[in-house]
Amino acid sequence: MPDSELTHLKRPVALTHLGIVAERVVRAFWPVWTVVFAGIAPAMMGWQDVLPVEIVWFFAVLVVLAAIITLVYGLRRFKWPARSEAVARVDAALPGRPIAAIADEQAIGASDPASQAVWNAHLARMARRTEGAKPVEPDLRVASRDPYGLRYLALLCFVAATLFGSLWRVSTLTDTITSDTDIAVLSGPTWEGWVQPPAYTGKPTLYLADITPGTLRIPVGSRIILRLYGEVGALTISETVSGRVDDIPPASAEEQSFEVVQAGTLSIDGENGAAWDVVLIADAPPTVSLSGPMEIEALGEMAQPFAAQDDYAIIGGTATIALNLPAVDRRFGLLVDPDPIDPLVLDLPLPISGDRDDFQEQLIDDFSQHPWANLPVTMTLQVTDAPGQVGQSEVAELILPGRRFFQPVAKAVIEQRRDLLWSKSNTPRVVDVLRAVSHRPDDIFRRETTYLRLRFTLRRLSNMADLGLSDENRAEIAQALWDLAIQLEEGTLADARERLERAQERLAEAMRNGASDEEIAELMQELREATDDYMNMLAQNAQPRDDGTDQPDQAESDRMEFTMDELQALMDRIEELMQEGRMAEAQELMEQLNELMQNLEVVQDPNAQGGPGQQSMQDLAETLRDQQGLSDDAFRELQEQFNPGNPQSQPQQGGDGEGEQGEQEGQGLGQGDNPEGGQQNDQGAGGEGDPQQSLADRQRALRGELDRQRDALPNLGGEAADEARDALDRADGAMDRAEEALRQGDLAEAIDRQAEALNALRDGMRSLGDAIAENSEDQPGQGGEDGERTTRAPGQRDPLGRELGENGQLGSEDNMLQQDVQRRAEELLDEIRRRSSEQDRPEGERNYLKRLLDRF
Repeated sequence: MPDSELTHLKRPVALTHLGIVAERVVRAFWPVWTVVFAGIAPAMMGWQDVLPVEIVWFFAVLVVLAAIITLVYGLRRFKWPARSEAVARVDAALPGRPIAAIADEQAIGASDPASQAVWNAHLARMARRTEGAKPVEPDLRVASRDPYGLRYLALLCFVAATLFGSLWRVSTLTDTITSDTDIAVLSGPTWEGWVQPPAYTGKPTLYLADITPGTLRIPVGSRIILRLYGEVGALTISETVSGRVDDIPPASAEEQSFEVVQAGTLSIDGENGAAWDVVLIADAPPTVSLSGPMEIEALGEMAQPFAAQDDYAIIGGTATIALNLPAVDRRFGLLVDPDPIDPLVLDLPLPISGDRDDFQEQLIDDFSQHPWANLPVTMTLQVTDAPGQVGQSEVAELILPGRRFFQPVAKAVIEQRRDLLWSKSNTPRVVDVLRAVSHRPDDIFRRETTYLRLRFTLRRLSNMADLGLSDENRAEIAQALWDLAIQLEEGTLADARERLERAQERLAEAMRNGASDEEIAELMQELREATDDYMNMLAQNAQPRDDGTDQPDQAESDRMEFTMDELQALMDRIEELMQEGRMAEAQELMEQLNELMQNLEVVQDPNAQGGPGQQSMQDLAETLRDQQGLSDDAFRELQEQFNPGNPQSQPQQGGDGEGEQGEQEGQGLGQGDNPEGGQQNDQGAGGEGDPQQSLADRQRALRGELDRQRDALPNLGGEAADEARDALDRADGAMDRAEEALRQGDLAEAIDRQAEALNALRDGMRSLGDAIAENSEDQPGQGGEDGERTTRAPGQRDPLGRELGENGQLGSEDNMLQQDVQRRAEELLDEIRRRSSEQDRPEGERNYLKRLLDRF
């Protein structure tokens, strides 16, 4: 085949030849550049400037020798590849090695025309196969020759030096290993200098040789580093910026370093010298201020927004809260001088990420249990920057937020706790007030447990006062009073009626004393939950309705029926009126709600089928009552341990029980948990049972009964059913821990675990009731889409005074919108704006109108 027909092989063969060259260069000389990278990296990082010259010399000689040895080793191993090697590699990559076949010669039959024709056809076929020839990639891998990865380690050092060092620093290596005399002879005296601003500024290092002599503006605290090369004394340094008076090096010292603390001059005198007038950029002190009003949650948690600024960054801050004694209303227990209490010092939160030169954050904390809760205090914010400068906000006078209590007895207990923490000298007064509060327990205490807790705490406080009240004892009594107030405020009422009455009383107290929007929302939520529990209790005890008569009697005709939706609408309206400040109207609706709940009766439709889970609700309610009775017995036994011989079956009333005669604690509270005066169930797993039966055995039996009830739960679906099962699992675990504590004699721990079990049981019953309601919505006869609606008598009205529709639904079918709502709203807003701008109106009215504008 003529060479002209194989020209397409030149390019792949040439590229393959270059690849073989690269392959052999890499394999022969990889140790050379490994040594070069490893040797140049320390020089780029400037190690020669800080290490002794002997070490620098040793390292430089070692690198040079290693480079020479590896270079000689590579030259000896390197062989330039022939073109035939490239051709053979390309040929090996083709099927059938066609290039070698083309180079072959016909051995026999060369004179035979037929044989020659076959040979030429073979050559043509091989030539066509060469048309697909491509360059062969070289094998540049040397892992087998470098099993420890030294080449990668050297490359990593070089990359790191490139990022954090400078290639120009390599030139200083020659300055280090060359004598000063040679430098002076070759280049004469020269110098280098750098200005390093403080790290917190984030500004880069300046190279003095690149800065034109004249004015030099640098931050306060910058460090200047100067190096002089050449004959000693040829260059000298003079400066007035460091303020140094002691331990000053000679002006001709080869290396000098000092910090700039004042404005002045800096000059390098001599050949190629320079001078600058140094001007300092002052570091401004940080600033901090309150950026908005304090936000207070319903349970007393506060959130105070603040803003802080600095020219560089703020590294820390504190909030100092101190008692504002002149602003305190010095009455009752606050009349005496307070015991010394150190101011509260809180760390201000700083941004976790981002800049700290200008930011806004919130100081969040809960001071409900602090002695200064709900008392006047002063708050001062302070922030600090890196140089230590302090910025301080203006002193803000405010009321330290804390949880507010609306239940009267809880308010009294919290007030006495505050007086006790105010001063130990208030101890006798606190004892007297608490004794007076507990004088008639049947009038103010709904549960025997809370009364016994108060009497127990009162006796301990009285005994401690006689022996001298220490700080530890006062803290213990304060915690006990706090827990008691929480129990009185939130209640541990097992009966839904008592809980509903408690929620109504707390809401009425909030109406009289004023409450924030958050507190109103919390109280209304509590009222809704209590109403749901009460309705579930009535539904469990509902009596079937006899519809056998054709005409209802007069009492039946006067009866008004309403749904839970209508009841919820009434409570929503009460909450709305309270938030708008219309307490009189809210109080009127609240009285209507109370009357409705007192006269409420739930009857069952005789044609309706009982829904799943009703028996489980009754069983759980029984278990709840039994568990509460067991908890009361455990508490009485705990009190008996501290006061032997003091019977609790008839608690004394009035006094503290120490020598007072004729006064019975707890008189009128012996009925247990039933607010109607009924007796607790003395049978079953959690009743009184055998008087000789231990509390632990009763707890174990009660837990077994709960296990049985869990297994008997109906197969209900939905999220509420899952929550009910989880709550009963928690109750089971709490009962198990309570039993263990009872067997170990730890009554205090057992009471705490029993309280957990009671809360879990209540949650389980509430979730089970929701699950029953969810699963009954789609069943006919329950008032849903498939059930027949009750027809109201004409003229009947709902709890809001609206006439009911013909289908018994909430509201009326009549069109009550006689005009465009949007236009009417705009007219009202315009009228409010007009009246709020009239300066002759009373200030109180204008403030009210402005609040309306802010709200709407």
